Amino acid sequence: MDAIALGPMLISLPRLYAFAAALALLATGMLALRLPAARRVRWFNGVLLTWLIGARLGHVLMHLDGYLVAPLDIIKLWQPGYSAIWGLLAAGAWTAWTLRKHLVKLVVGQGLLVGSFALWLGLVAWNPLGSAVALRELPDLTLENIDGQSVNLGELRGETVVLNLWATWCPPCLREMPLLAEADERDDVTVVVANQGESLLAVTRYLDAQGLDFSHALLDPEQRLMVMTESPGLPTSLLFDAQGQLVERHIGELSRTQLESWLSDR
Repeated sequence: MDAIALGPMLISLPRLYAFAAALALLATGMLALRLPAARRVRWFNGVLLTWLIGARLGHVLMHLDGYLVAPLDIIKLWQPGYSAIWGLLAAGAWTAWTLRKHLVKLVVGQGLLVGSFALWLGLVAWNPLGSAVALRELPDLTLENIDGQSVNLGELRGETVVLNLWATWCPPCLREMPLLAEADERDDVTVVVANQGESLLAVTRYLDAQGLDFSHALLDPEQRLMVMTESPGLPTSLLFDAQGQLVERHIGELSRTQLESWLSDR
């Protein structure tokens, strides 16, 4: 699991671990750097800001082709798309500049940054708040599509499948729908959008209003896929290879570059 639900919100676990690492950096910075309060606050706030900006811009540069297609995605900061290494380099540059007149503090500050980065990596690898993925292959589950026909998900083996769990009341779900529709137009990919818990009328009304046409728009009124995947919320997207094995899972809104990365590796 890569996210937890807090009420109606989904919180990415890597981002939650980053928050914990930032708190550790703040605490150790107070003890080790021994800077005046105003300078310490300036340094710490600058570290956070430069780390975020550097991480985002680094990711954008590494996936520039995808962002050139949709430049506004660059400022959609809630979407996945951050390079931790670029963030560390940016924060290190800020620390070098702000502590340049104090060599010992500069070295200590850089060490604290590396330590907080190592802590974040350790938390991500350990993932103490996560759990094992419950669904590891395309399930032998039959659902009806919006035309009333039965579709067995297990019979889709033999092609790359993106399985998306969504609902019309979920804003992140609706934002990623056009992106999924684009992917569904590819010859080597099958996109399955399985609505969770809503009526046929609600689903068809939304799809028709948006002009969205999926090969497999399914209804899951009993939310059986939510149970099978043990998903904490919507949207949830899963990528299965041609053998029907799960290779990627993401809880929350997909970004264009993330989906392109998934599909380019198939």
